Amino acid sequence: MANMNIGKNVTVIPARKRLGNTVATEDIPKLRVAAYCRVSTDTDEQATSYEAQVEHYTDFIRKNTEWEFAGIFADDGISGTNTKKRDEFNRMIDECMAGNIDMIITKSISRFARNTLDCLKYIRDLKAKNIPVYFEKENINTMDAKGKVLLTIMASLAQQESQSLSQNVKLGLQYRYQQGKVQVNHNRFLGYTKNEDGNLIIEPKGAEVVKRIFREYLEGESLAGICKGLMKDGIYTAAGNPKWRPETVQKILQNEKYMGDALLQKTYTVDFLTKKRVKNEGIVPQYYVENNHEAIIPREL
Repeated sequence: MANMNIGKNVTVIPARKRLGNTVATEDIPKLRVAAYCRVSTDTDEQATSYEAQVEHYTDFIRKNTEWEFAGIFADDGISGTNTKKRDEFNRMIDECMAGNIDMIITKSISRFARNTLDCLKYIRDLKAKNIPVYFEKENINTMDAKGKVLLTIMASLAQQESQSLSQNVKLGLQYRYQQGKVQVNHNRFLGYTKNEDGNLIIEPKGAEVVKRIFREYLEGESLAGICKGLMKDGIYTAAGNPKWRPETVQKILQNEKYMGDALLQKTYTVDFLTKKRVKNEGIVPQYYVENNHEAIIPREL
C-alpha cells in the first residue's frame, strides 16, 4: 500500500512572541462560592448563632480573592432529619444544578445533613456537577480522595445523633401518655378544636355533623347512604373534602374521643428518618384515658 504522507507539506505556524506589556494576563474565572447555614431551634441563643454564621461566611467568602460571593443560604428553626422542609437548602441545590454555584462551604456535616443516605446523596449529586462541599469544622473537602472516607464516618455519627434525639422524643411522649396528657391533631378532627391551654373543646358546627352521622346510623342508614346525604347537603369532611367515603364515616363511628375518652398511641413511628407511622398492633404500649374531654355522643350510644 502506498504511503499516504508522500507529497504532503506541513507548515509550522509559530506562536506569536509577546514582548513587554503586550503579554496579556489570562483571565482565570473565579469560583462562585455559596455558604449554607442552619440552626436547629428558634431560641435566642440559636438565633444569635444563626446571625453569626451568616456574618462569618459572608466575610470568609469575600476575603478570598479567588472566590466570587454566590450568596448565603440559611434555614432557621427547622428540623435537620430530612430535607423536605428545608426551603433554602433545596433552593441552593437547585442553584447548583442550574450551574450558578461552583462550591459550597458549611460549618459541619451535622449542619448540612443529619443522616448518611441524605448526606451522601446530595454530595454525589454535587460531585457529578464537579461541585465540592467544604465542611469547616471537620476540614473535609468532598473532592479529596480521603474526603469520602471521612465523610462516611462523620455522616454515620451524625445519623446516630439524630437517632438518639428521636429516641429522646419518644421517651418524652411515653411519659406524657402515662400522665394521661393527650395530643390530638384538631385541624382534621370533626367536632373538636383546642382552647388556649391546648385542651379539646367542642366545635358546635362540626359536632352537629357528628351527631347526625350517629343518629342516621342508629336509625339503620348504611355507611354509603350517610355519605350520600352529607354530600347532597354540601357538608365537607374535616379535611375540607366535599366527597365522603364510607371508611371516613366508619372511623367517626368507632372513634372513642366522641364519648370523651382517648386511646393514645394508636400508631407509632417505625423509621426515625422518614417519620413513617404504622398502626399499633400491640408492638408498643397503648394508654386509654377516660373522661379526658367533653363528650359529643353519650357513652351509652
